[in-house]
Amino acid sequence: MKELRDVPYWLWAVIAAILLVQGTWLFHDARSRDKGRAAWFWGLWGMTGFPTPLIVYLLFVVRPERRRRTGQKR
Repeated sequence: MKELRDVPYWLWAVIAAILLVQGTWLFHDARSRDKGRAAWFWGLWGMTGFPTPLIVYLLFVVRPERRRRTGQKR
């Protein structure tokens, strides 16, 4: 079994880039949707893991807003 020190540096860079992009996108999108009320929460949480914060954001923030705009009940 590999240890953490055996993981190549390029893979650490890819993971860091994914987390940074995800956190930044969540922050900017939350700020534009919700007038910045919880933007810092989403941005920070987005930098801690992948893909759970993104899935939760899409399910509990984006999806209900789209339903309200289209007038759907479900």
